[in-house]
Parts: sequence; C-alpha cells; structure tokens
Amino acid sequence: MKIIAMAVLALALAPAALADEDVVNAVHGTVVKIDQGSKVVVIKTADGSRHSLHFVDATAVHGADLSARGASDSWHGLAKGSEVVAHYSKRGTEDTAVEIDKVGGDGLKTAKGTVTAIDRGGKTLVVDTGDGTKKTFDLTDRASEDAGKGVAKGAVKGSKVTVYYTEDAGKKVAHFFEAF
Repeated sequence: MKIIAMAVLALALAPAALADEDVVNAVHGTVVKIDQGSKVVVIKTADGSRHSLHFVDATAVHGADLSARGASDSWHGLAKGSEVVAHYSKRGTEDTAVEIDKVGGDGLKTAKGTVTAIDRGGKTLVVDTGDGTKKTFDLTDRASEDAGKGVAKGAVKGSKVTVYYTEDAGKKVAHFFEAF
C-alpha cells in the first residue's frame, strides 16, 4: 500500500516538476562565442553578463544570413558579433536555446516607443513611436507568452518598449519586446 501511495504522489508532483523545466526565458545581447563542438553559444548582455546556451538540432534560428552558414565560425548563419534575442529553457542543469532571433541588418527590425495598448489574449501591441504615428504589431505565440515575464515584465500601457519584429504580408509581427 505504501508503494502505491508513493507512486500516486510521484505522479501528482511530476507535472509541476516538468512545468518548471518548460519555462522559457529570453536574453538580448551579442554573440561572443560559438562552439560547434560542444554546441554552445555565449551571449553577452548590455550589463556585461554572459549567458552560455546549449543549442540542439531543434533550436530555431530566425533572421540570420544564410550565406554565412558555411563559415567555420558561424552556426546557422549566426556569427560572433551578431546581435540576438535568444529564448531558452532550463533542461536539467543546462540552459538550452529554443529559438534565436538575429536583430538588425537582414534580421529582425526594431521599433521604440510607448505602449498605448496591449492585448495579450488578442495578441496585439500598439506602440506610439513618438513621431505622431502608432504601429500595431501582431504578437507571436512566444511574444505573447513572454509578455508577462522576464524582459517584457511590466510592459503595460505607458511603458517604454523596444519591439523586435518582422513584416509578413503587410503586417508587423512582433517576435519579442522589452521594456526599458
């Protein structure tokens, strides 16, 4: 009977333990190292801290220069010096990159401004850019999920934000945004 009770308790606690591992965080910075042998990318943030993220075959890369894929110091078109936003989760003791978005150049575009409206459920964000125009962004699922935590935490009406986006069929699609 004790074994059954322990098994039921273990099964009841398992989803909570797995949920902690599935939490996705984001970091914005510059690639300072790519080690293809150990499958690690190191990102340095504006405050000088470094984040070592493991990458796997399933790690998505957006906005990177595909012509740089063959270079020995690059990985999926990312190279040392690339400005990126990396979404990662903790897998055991390692931080594993889920998605890496290149910013600038041929990567994601940026817009800065003040949030005038945010609808996490409807997945939209409206930003006043300060030049008399308002831009409406559709939020990706990840941007919508990130909106209440990490770097997007506290992004409410009146917040100053930087939005990282692409344009698709005339629509601005926000992949990530951070309050400053």
